[in-house]
Amino acid sequence: MGGDSVVAWSQLPAEARATERLIRVGGPFPYQKDGSVFGNRERLLPRQSRGFYREYTVKTPGVRHRGARRIVCGGRQPTQPEACYYTQDHYASFSRIVQ
Repeated sequence: MGGDSVVAWSQLPAEARATERLIRVGGPFPYQKDGSVFGNRERLLPRQSRGFYREYTVKTPGVRHRGARRIVCGGRQPTQPEACYYTQDHYASFSRIVQ
């Protein structure tokens, strides 16, 4: 499941929907690394210039660390992403989030 897979926003876990809402208002984010540049080293997302993608942690209930779930968004303005992707397995696969 790469960047071609899709998931409806309404089908995301509640924690992912909350993270996506925080992205659109610019935070505040619960983790220091949220909003950092995502390098797309796995090359599962469409190829873009460095700095296009940013990653955000999706809280995992019952886990004391950041866990494996993330939302990665791409675009020129972080609060107005052109596309966002959800991964529940720490970048092994992605699904594009659609409304």
